[in-house]
Amino acid sequence: MTAEIRTGSIEVRRTALFASLGPEPSPAISELWYVLHGQGMRAVPFLDSCGAIAAPSRLIVAPEALSRYYEGAIRSKNAAVVASWMTRDQRDSEIRDYVRYLDDLHASLAARFGGTPPPVTIIGFSQGGATSVRWVANGNVQPAHLVVWASSLPPEIDYVANAAIRAPKLTYVCGTKDVYITPKVLDQQLGMLRAANLPHAAVSFVGGHRLDDATLNGIASEASP
Repeated sequence: MTAEIRTGSIEVRRTALFASLGPEPSPAISELWYVLHGQGMRAVPFLDSCGAIAAPSRLIVAPEALSRYYEGAIRSKNAAVVASWMTRDQRDSEIRDYVRYLDDLHASLAARFGGTPPPVTIIGFSQGGATSVRWVANGNVQPAHLVVWASSLPPEIDYVANAAIRAPKLTYVCGTKDVYITPKVLDQQLGMLRAANLPHAAVSFVGGHRLDDATLNGIASEASP
């Protein structure tokens, strides 16, 4: 008789990497930004692509997803190391893990501001867009502005009843030549927001699945006091 295989899970401590751009937390900082990278990316290069919005009074923080892997189907000594926020396996656990991680990071930074951080803007790109929505909906961060950039919205969020996701200003950004968020997909995503009667702005730029400096600057100019 074959023995039954059982699975279980335990919570473990992890060491997470984040990168920051701008001065150290101080009263001179008037804006705190979190920028969440997409699948197959890493924090430092993604933060570098946000350099257009660097400013003396703005602290930009890029958390790195917890799951790293070698890029490509075959591992080699030259393969790039990249990261992912989650996969479909153990999905709910991974969501809880990264929401807790992002909450812990935010609490750590808030403490350095004396417990009261400046107004928060969150930009989530691609897979990081869904991550940012789940964080706002399920976590402890209360942003003034949430920017979902070239991402599919998490279908499990109740966009009508969830007060946390309805609180911040919401902007959805997508390039006109994005190969993942096609016009059909874009219409579906914006349709979800319209069906929930959730106020939002839709912003487009000429380009593909990437950030755009001019669009970033436009968002930053709205956030500046």
